[in-house]
Amino acid sequence: MAITDIPILSMLRTRLQWAQERQRVLAENVANADTPRYQARDLAPLKFEAPGEDAPATVSSVVLATTEPGHMSGFGLSPPRFRTESKGNYEVRPTGNAVNLKEEMMKVAANQMDFRAATAVYTRSLSLIKTALGKK
Repeated sequence: MAITDIPILSMLRTRLQWAQERQRVLAENVANADTPRYQARDLAPLKFEAPGEDAPATVSSVVLATTEPGHMSGFGLSPPRFRTESKGNYEVRPTGNAVNLKEEMMKVAANQMDFRAATAVYTRSLSLIKTALGKK
């Protein structure tokens, strides 16, 4: 059995990837705090009930279109792995922007704590495996 086949490590790795993607989405929200008509987004929570369905399909994604032969195609862009969701926000500025910086920064802090906790559990799980194998 490969180390990557251990269910707890696989779930922790998925959790870490989810936290990384959520950090990117939250950073986009903060970066667009002054963009007119921008709606804040967040990732849908992970669900580990059904095996193989821990990364649901995306709701929407932006794809670059090449309309002229001289246009360069996008690179390094892969479709998002986790589903994003927009929740209605009651604080909307006159420009239509619905980003609340205080709320976004609280989400960033919570996401950072979740990432650290998952990293600690992952690291300890690996050290337990090393101990079981008789390595330091």
